Amino acid sequence: MLRRAWKPVLGAAALMAPPAYYFYVSHNRSPTTTFSIDVKEKGPDGKTHVVKRSFPLLSKLAVDQRISESPVSSGTSSQTQTPSEGLVWKHTTARISSNDPVEDMYVHATISTEATSSDPARNLLFYSVLDGHAGFDTSRLLSHVLIPAVVLELSSSVASDGGASPKTSSIFDKYLFYPRSHTLMDASQEGHVERVSQAIRKAFEDVDFEIVNGPLRVLAANVSKLDLNVPDLGKHPMGGASMSLALSGSCALMALLDPLRRDLFVACTGDSRAVAGIWEEDDDGTGKWRVEVLTEDQTGRNANEAERMRSEHPASEAEDLILRGRVLGGLAVTRAFGDAYYKWPREVEELLYKAFIKSTGKAVYRAPARLKTPPYVIATPIVTHHKLSLPNPASSEPKPSSSLKFLVLATDGLWDELSSEDVVALVGGYFAGLKGTISKSSLPALVPTTVGSLTAQGKEETKGNGQEGSWAFVDDNVSAHLIRNAFGGGDEGKLRKVLSIPAPHSRDWRDDVTVTVVWWEEAQDDRTKEKV
Repeated sequence: MLRRAWKPVLGAAALMAPPAYYFYVSHNRSPTTTFSIDVKEKGPDGKTHVVKRSFPLLSKLAVDQRISESPVSSGTSSQTQTPSEGLVWKHTTARISSNDPVEDMYVHATISTEATSSDPARNLLFYSVLDGHAGFDTSRLLSHVLIPAVVLELSSSVASDGGASPKTSSIFDKYLFYPRSHTLMDASQEGHVERVSQAIRKAFEDVDFEIVNGPLRVLAANVSKLDLNVPDLGKHPMGGASMSLALSGSCALMALLDPLRRDLFVACTGDSRAVAGIWEEDDDGTGKWRVEVLTEDQTGRNANEAERMRSEHPASEAEDLILRGRVLGGLAVTRAFGDAYYKWPREVEELLYKAFIKSTGKAVYRAPARLKTPPYVIATPIVTHHKLSLPNPASSEPKPSSSLKFLVLATDGLWDELSSEDVVALVGGYFAGLKGTISKSSLPALVPTTVGSLTAQGKEETKGNGQEGSWAFVDDNVSAHLIRNAFGGGDEGKLRKVLSIPAPHSRDWRDDVTVTVVWWEEAQDDRTKEKV
């Protein structure tokens, strides 16, 4: 049986610092210290022009505050601890915005299961990063409902009292208010991995179905049986909300860890990426990190995704499906929640536009000109399973020579700046205790890495590749450590400049970035803790 024990951690509000801190920051940043960059702005003629603009340069102290402004990474690591055969699982998350408001979201959850005749009680760990685009509406909703939807699919929908889920007015309440007790899938049965994978896929698809069809539900509820004309619902409160959810979009990356059974499931919709650091130890106690990329970047630049799309649409559309690496020349990702303009038939889009938008006078993106046989974008994730090789400190058996030590989940803003190899080396160096500024050319000798199995890449060349420059090992939070090194590392001048560019101009220089790092440590008994 499964009891509800998840507690999503949302990053919607920053912690308020004392006024004295801001007084200190403002008086330690000279108002005359500025820098100039070229930015794109619309001129009086309505055309976009490149102009030079000057902005105040943030102080080092202000930049440090920005890097650690996420609620779960304000200087110390936020940890989820789950003892499992002598191991403790921990995580940190950090986020930095470029959009205003930020469009990235994240959520972590722990699901406690009760023992059954065939399954022991244990904790399931969920970690998810959500990369919104064209607004934050879709990603924010997913931060509330995606994990509960997966939990529902992983278990039966029978409540502990034998009743059904409560009936409410919201189409998403079945995810927010699901029964407290479930029958968990029997992990001991053959085919368990495929059943879990299919449950995750179905949950993702069901949530997207609700998002994309929300405006149609509102419209249907407001059409009179005696008057079949399209009503003007421009001021309808649910109409605006449902359209915003459908028209914005979001990628979603989720990891499900079952430490007791040594199972890791990774589900990816979009171009966020999961990378694992595998520690491979030599006989003399030294070793190296193996870089394992666990997901594919699902964009038009991924040959696998381009081929999938060609197989799902008429041959006459083959030349138009992917243009300049984008779906129909517009959207970069081939899989996402929302983005209904790539999923609705043109007739439906025109109907909803007339009902909800036309009378408001709002300028909105319309259906792509090349749209003929939607959907062109899907929310179905690619789900992969990995069997973990982990030590058991409570056993006398020798430790495995190769073991997954950490997992990095990040939105695409991080991978625009750093390669998967960079990230594993930086996290490996963090756990090795490196401190200070270290040249990029010297890190490979200090933190040796090898590349494991490669997956299809869907990103342009990473900006941060190369051996020039330096890395900085100064942050206590490993997720913030990655963000710092994505935007400058040991080059303080570059770091200050990049993070000083305000929205909306900052989007030409950096994206929202959210990073979650998950790792395990050997648990300490009470006597050991007293000595530390």
